[in-house]
Amino acid sequence: MRSMAGLDLDALRRYAVARTLFAPTTLGRAIGRLGFVQADPIRAPARAQDLTLRHRVKDYVAGDLERRYARLPVEEDCLVNYGFLPREHLALMHPREPAKAWDAATRRKAQEVLDFVRGKGKVHPREVEAHFAHGRVANYWGGSSNATTQLLDGMHYRGMLRVARRDSGTRIYEAVEHAAPIDDSPAGRAFRAAALLELVVRKYAPLPASSLVYLTRLLRYGAPHLQAQTQAAMREALGLLASARIDGTTWYWPTDENPASRRWHGDDTLRLLAPFDPIVWDRRRFELLWGWRYKFEAYTPAAQRRFGYYALPMLWRDQVIGWANVGMKSGRLTPALGYAGDAPRGAAYRAALDDELQRMTDFLSAD
Repeated sequence: MRSMAGLDLDALRRYAVARTLFAPTTLGRAIGRLGFVQADPIRAPARAQDLTLRHRVKDYVAGDLERRYARLPVEEDCLVNYGFLPREHLALMHPREPAKAWDAATRRKAQEVLDFVRGKGKVHPREVEAHFAHGRVANYWGGSSNATTQLLDGMHYRGMLRVARRDSGTRIYEAVEHAAPIDDSPAGRAFRAAALLELVVRKYAPLPASSLVYLTRLLRYGAPHLQAQTQAAMREALGLLASARIDGTTWYWPTDENPASRRWHGDDTLRLLAPFDPIVWDRRRFELLWGWRYKFEAYTPAAQRRFGYYALPMLWRDQVIGWANVGMKSGRLTPALGYAGDAPRGAAYRAALDDELQRMTDFLSAD
């Protein structure tokens, strides 16, 4: 482990922001650099994946990922959450071995659906439902869900299907086969687990120790069959990653990066971030870096919300100073702003905010 003395929280904050806000590039390259883009179906004012990519892709507008997905070397799949990742990473997780095996009846239904999809080529879920009429089943939340949707989700998770494209947000599926690992020995599994851990460290660094442990646990979503190996990789990483102890917290980051370098510098641009943007995704890290607690409240009862239904953290320079709930009415943006402390004053802030609201208007108007 390379320990860095003399690093302070200000430098770490600049590093955390600048390392992921690289110069806007092409869509494929941006997803490649990020390694993973978390998806969310809520559209308020746009889907989380679009809100994340708008800061990192040149001339990006809402819906570009959905429109261009079929032409990109990108897949919808699971990592620590559900989202989009470079196709090359699938071999680290597939063939996926779920923690809970299907019973014989479900395996039979899945095989019937797989044969149907192979015969069709690409299918909309309503075609599968119309053909099989699976009905409804109990869901995780105690209600009921469309059984066909649940089965297709499970088949996608198990690597039997892939998302070929989306039509108005709905997944269009096709059959897929994942090659068996070239090396499935204990050493081969350990290698894949270490590669997955490196992927998430590079996406979310710098990480406090507790967040590194948490992310490792979340990898059981994308690679449940490598859970023991990812835990071992994490323990080894604690001794290999660069680190520093700042104000009682130990932070970790890739060894080939130096948080104290002058290359990590911000600008005067104000940015409204997705709730799952890598800058703000880790709520533990958020509070340590910016000194206040942000919460995603879309699933919080309205009367109990402090920030709003879909509050976008507001980043100015290297500080997250507040949040905005943004809507569109008659082609005009309707922002509602909130602040963690006093609202900034002065022409520089006002100009930066106006510029961001205009960029957001352009981004939304093109969809």
